[in-house]
Amino acid sequence: MQRHVFDDEYINRLSKGDEETERHFTRYFGDLLLIKLRGRLRSPQLAEDARQETFLRVLNRLRTKGSIEHPERLGAFVNSVCENILSEMFRAEGRFRQVPENAPEQVSVSASPESEFITEERKTLLRAELAKLSDGDRTVLRRVFLDESDKDEVARELGMNRDYLRVRIHRALGRLRSALAKQGELSRMAKSTGA
Repeated sequence: MQRHVFDDEYINRLSKGDEETERHFTRYFGDLLLIKLRGRLRSPQLAEDARQETFLRVLNRLRTKGSIEHPERLGAFVNSVCENILSEMFRAEGRFRQVPENAPEQVSVSASPESEFITEERKTLLRAELAKLSDGDRTVLRRVFLDESDKDEVARELGMNRDYLRVRIHRALGRLRSALAKQGELSRMAKSTGA
């Protein structure tokens, strides 16, 4: 199809409902829109619905607003309206996706009672080992990791510079890891002796 240059006169006729101009408009953009829509939608009927909705919105916009700022960009305007319609359709489809009747039941991904128990056991162990650390180490780790406070703010509150805070965090984490590793060794020894 031959490329058409759109101007104010064409847009004016289209906005006033000139039948010949409307026929030209739908013929000119109809095939282009179908090619685009059939490539992105799963059924020919959906593609046709989206094409008709695009025509309707463009013509309504022209009739209510009277014109567009750059008539020579009518093709880009039609394309953007079509893209918006596609986005709306995909969002709606995602929200209301039907599950086929013969689809297998979904397996629950919630944690098993055993894994929940292990997680709670780890939390208890971590709390106990944190309690054994010095007040300074506990404060640094709590403020930085649990409260997620800004490190510059924590350094100011504790009366140290940022570099020294980094060293304190590293040392406190090292002591916590050592304590947890020791506790793990004790647990393994207790299990192996049957205690």
